[in-house]
This record gives sequence, C-alpha cells and structure tokens, in this order.
Amino acid sequence: MGLLVAGFAATLVAFWTPQALAGGEGPVGAVSGLPIPRFVSLKPDRVNVRVGPNKDQEVRWVYTRAGMPVEITAEFENWRRIRDWEGAEGWVYHSLLSGKRSAVVVPTLKDELVPLYESPDIEATVAAQLQSGVLTQVKTCTGKWCQVSGKSFSGWIVQERLWGAYPNEKVE
Repeated sequence: MGLLVAGFAATLVAFWTPQALAGGEGPVGAVSGLPIPRFVSLKPDRVNVRVGPNKDQEVRWVYTRAGMPVEITAEFENWRRIRDWEGAEGWVYHSLLSGKRSAVVVPTLKDELVPLYESPDIEATVAAQLQSGVLTQVKTCTGKWCQVSGKSFSGWIVQERLWGAYPNEKVE
C-alpha cells in the first residue's frame, strides 16, 4: 500500500523539465506533457466528478452543463484533477475534457455588472452588461482583454474579469 501511495503521489506532481526551464515555461503534467495548471472545458453536458482517480471512486457531484471552464491541477494516468470557478475540486476522466476555451464572468463585487465592450478599449461603446457567472466562449485574449461570445452577446471584456484565462495569458 505504501508503494502504491508513493507512486500515485509521484505521478500527481507536476514536474519541471529542462526544456520548460530553458523556455521560461512552468511545470508540465507527467502524463500529458501539457502545462499544469491549465484551463479546459467540459465536453459533454453530464460529467461525474469523483473523489479519486478511478471509476471505483465515489461520485462527489455531477456537472450538467457542457462548455463550463475548469482548471486541471494534476494528472494521474487518464484522470485529471480539476477545480471549478467556485473552488470545488475532484477527478474526471480525461476524455470528458476539451481544449476549447471558455470562461465565467467574475465581477469585483458580488452584484456588480461587468461591461462588455465593442472593442478592446475602456473608452469603447459598452455592448452589454454581464452578470456574475455568465458563461462565455473565449475567442482570443491579448493578456489584458479577451474577445468572448455567448448566446446573445459578443465583444471584449477586461481579462481579469474572467475565470478561465490567467492574468497576462495570451489565447489564440
């Protein structure tokens, strides 16, 4: 049992590769070779989140909305530990995740509306006001602004008002 736990813990830890250090990049997953942490989205509209990384583990809760952003914080074989925008964590099977980027609107104050601009400029026309928790599809991010869209809106939002893109991250 002790060896299994030690092996499991060793596989969970993201590690620094010489290439990552030379390139100025962060840690990568031991399984995928992709950055840890990283944002992805839920592929289907029903995703079981488990206590641990296998199908025998108890289902902690079920997501019921495709496209929700989650952050991968660890890997173990074909399982990914994820965190959602409210801080809940658990394990999901890798094929239930998509590299397609989405984000959730997060205002500075709880009931504040977040402006969506027609262009990436604080002086631009406000196209809409978005409430906390609104799901957006991320088209691109400059490091300061993200171009997003949803069912009835499209425009630019200050990047720090989104959960699903890191500060200063560029998304193409």
